[in-house]
Amino acid sequence: MKICYLADIKSQHTEKWCKYFLGKGYEIHVISLRSGEIEGVTVHSLDIDNSVSQKENSSDKIGYLKKIIKIRKLVKQINPDILHAHYASSYGLFGALCNYHPYVISLWGSDVLLFPKEGLIQKSILKYNFKKADEIFSTSEYMAREAKKYTNKNIYITPFGIDINIFNDKEERSNDEVNIGIVKSLEKVYGIDYLINSFNVIVNKYPEKKINLYIIGKGTQEKILKDLVIKLGLEKKIKFLGTMPLEKIGEFYNKMHIAAVPSLSESFGVTVLEAQACGIPVVVSDIEAFEETTIIGQTSLMCKKKDVNSLVECLEKLIINEDLRIEMGRKGKKFARENFESNTIFNDINKLYEKINSKNK
Repeated sequence: MKICYLADIKSQHTEKWCKYFLGKGYEIHVISLRSGEIEGVTVHSLDIDNSVSQKENSSDKIGYLKKIIKIRKLVKQINPDILHAHYASSYGLFGALCNYHPYVISLWGSDVLLFPKEGLIQKSILKYNFKKADEIFSTSEYMAREAKKYTNKNIYITPFGIDINIFNDKEERSNDEVNIGIVKSLEKVYGIDYLINSFNVIVNKYPEKKINLYIIGKGTQEKILKDLVIKLGLEKKIKFLGTMPLEKIGEFYNKMHIAAVPSLSESFGVTVLEAQACGIPVVVSDIEAFEETTIIGQTSLMCKKKDVNSLVECLEKLIINEDLRIEMGRKGKKFARENFESNTIFNDINKLYEKINSKNK
């Protein structure tokens, strides 16, 4: 089978899809706004500058449409068995305008949660893209419900999976201290400033305990967050570790005792699954996405978003109760491995591909 993805070649999720289906012996092409490489994949870059592709407002990206003639020629030349857009707005529109079938759209997050709320034009574009798609995939039930506002078509749930060879509990973490970790882009939407302020309350309340906070990620809020740490005098307690390859993140979680993800908005939250698979409990905010990726009260504690006191209360319970941490970590590991193992999820997607391809023939 030959599959052509309309997707960001720089995305770890794109890489996971490509590598799995390469392993199935499929011929894989990626048409990407940005340039990049994945071994074994034929990449067709549209050479869009990163500063443009990373802009938040869709109106800033109108120049994308100048590439549609090139995209149509590429798709016609590749002649894939399936054309699959990962992201329902920009890449979704490219695929819709190709008028190629079978055509699949995958929902990732802001493409359905934010994009159609920018205005009537954006809402109309999303409806058009869905109309042109033969099948629609969503990473969560929550996003599927949102997408149903713009289409009557069936939506398959295809969650982001986790590699249990990378994310597993090595049972080697030290209990002489309590390490709290977060792996997120340093952006406002992930509530990292609330986490830092909550951590400040806790270390002042428990000066006798060895408690540390480690932050992995890069983003536009990096200087603001680092300045906040300096202002609070927590430079020795809070460490910014930059970015890490996926393999190293599994090792990172094996040194943590708690993962904290106080996001203001999420489409799925794969990081909480990765943390749970490594055997640690997670503290999450009360948004719908986390209701699918954790078992509240068993593998996670849920705090109110944008609420420092609520976040302090949840973290405190886990910091002072080692037995609770261990028990919730054990349940989290079982939950993540049994429900979100990547090979199982990709096997199901492959069956959908075979069904779509067979129907088209």
